[in-house]
Amino acid sequence: MNIAVYCGSSSGNDEKYTESAKELGKWIGESGNTLVYGGANKGLMGAVADAVLENGGKVIGVLPDVPMIQERKHTGLTELINTGSMSERKAKMIELADAFIALPGGIGTLDEITEVLSLSSLDVVTGPIVLFNKDGYYEPFRALIRKVIESGFGRQEYFRRMLISEDMDEIVNFLI
Repeated sequence: MNIAVYCGSSSGNDEKYTESAKELGKWIGESGNTLVYGGANKGLMGAVADAVLENGGKVIGVLPDVPMIQERKHTGLTELINTGSMSERKAKMIELADAFIALPGGIGTLDEITEVLSLSSLDVVTGPIVLFNKDGYYEPFRALIRKVIESGFGRQEYFRRMLISEDMDEIVNFLI
C-alpha cells in the first residue's frame, strides 16, 4: 500500500512529535508499505522518511519547483518526483496514495489533509484517512469537524473514512 504522509518540515517544539514520526515510519517500513511524502530531509518529514528507509521500506518523495523546498531535498529516497508547483505536488501525492496520514504539522499539512478530506466527502478519494493525534494535537480539528456537522455544513458520513487517534494499533487496524 502507498501511504501519503503529510507533516511538518520542521520538528515542532517537542520531541514527542519526532518520536511519533519515527514510530509511524518504522511501521510503514517493516510492514512492506511505501511512503509517499513531500521529499524533505528535515523535520518530521525527514524523520518519517529515514525511519521507513532504515526499516526496509520504500520512499517516494514529491517535490515542487520551489527553491526553499528544493534546498531541503532528501537525497537518499527510493524515488523522487519533481512537480512544477505545490498544487501539482498535492495532486500527484493523492494520485499515488492508497491511504493518507497527517502527523502534526503547520498550515501546509492542514491544507493537504483538508483537501483529501474534501475529496473523500465527494467519493473522489476512497482510502482511509488518519490524523495522528499525538498528545491531542488534532483535538481542535476534531472540535471544528463537530461544529461543521452541528451547523449543517457537513454530514457525519463525509468523515466516515477518517480516524483521529494516536494509538498505533488502532491506526494500523484502520488502515488494513
